[in-house]
Amino acid sequence: MSPKKTTGRIPAVSAAALATAALLTAAGTTRAADAPYPTRPIRIIVPFAPGGGNDIAARFVAQMFQDSFGQQGLVDNRPGAGSTLGTAIAAQAVPDGHTILVTHNAMAINESLYAKLPYSVRDFAHVALIAETTNVLVVHPSMNVKSVKELIAMLRAKKGAFNYASTGAGGTSHLAAEYFKQMTGTDMVHVPYKGTGPALSDLVGGSTQFMISAAPGTLGFIKGARLTALATTGVKRWAQLPDLPTLSEAGVAGYQFDTWYGAHAPAKTPRYIVNRLNAEINKSLQVPALRARLVDSGLDPSPLSPEAFTTFVRSETERMRKIIQASGAKAE
Repeated sequence: MSPKKTTGRIPAVSAAALATAALLTAAGTTRAADAPYPTRPIRIIVPFAPGGGNDIAARFVAQMFQDSFGQQGLVDNRPGAGSTLGTAIAAQAVPDGHTILVTHNAMAINESLYAKLPYSVRDFAHVALIAETTNVLVVHPSMNVKSVKELIAMLRAKKGAFNYASTGAGGTSHLAAEYFKQMTGTDMVHVPYKGTGPALSDLVGGSTQFMISAAPGTLGFIKGARLTALATTGVKRWAQLPDLPTLSEAGVAGYQFDTWYGAHAPAKTPRYIVNRLNAEINKSLQVPALRARLVDSGLDPSPLSPEAFTTFVRSETERMRKIIQASGAKAE
């Protein structure tokens, strides 16, 4: 017997089943979108010691939760192991939107810096880019240099004779300085500290000679003439110090190394929560009082969609991999 011919139409019972499934899916989506969130205070993990841009960004997110959701955002500083301790805690948290990680370039850096991590960049949903800031090349006044070219000449003339401070091995200030070293053919001794505060304190005290440091924590020392600023590290001049050239303008053509701060959640956090968080963070970035607080601290509000931020994180992860491999930097 030849097989029965089919008309190509879906049998009535299957069509009904599909219609029911579609209705259930739509209902489920609606219920998810309307589900109450957040239902309790939100833990905002910062994998660094208090102080600096990460805390500024975290406090912004905490204020957003209070203003937009009427829930308290509790900043939880969990420093240690080059930020991997706090980041691992966030990666392993219950993915219900009640634990958020606020961190900077370390999200992209650590993937290549550590031979073994207790988490991966893929273990996170990248929620929102909060802000970016430039870094500033600062020297102790005793160096008696007034330009980047003078500093490079001094470093080349006395290789290995000068020390530069960083916030820790493999951190943004370390890699920014190593990138500078690669591009200028200079050589200097790395002195790592446990955070921005201790590094800047010793630099101001003269224990080290220079540093490439995130602008927010450095601005007060520059304005107080306790450190001399030579250049910024962005692609454009920094609005807070408009007369200061970029490193690229100052003779290190093509140099660019900004610091960025973002919010992340465990990877399995429901998409509607990720989207809701992104929408509220981006909305808060436009609120004049909140925006001014970031700008006055030296941060540039930088809203992106979750998709665009995810692409950005992946791109930065690859860029940092190349810098780390060329520098030979390793976590300590």
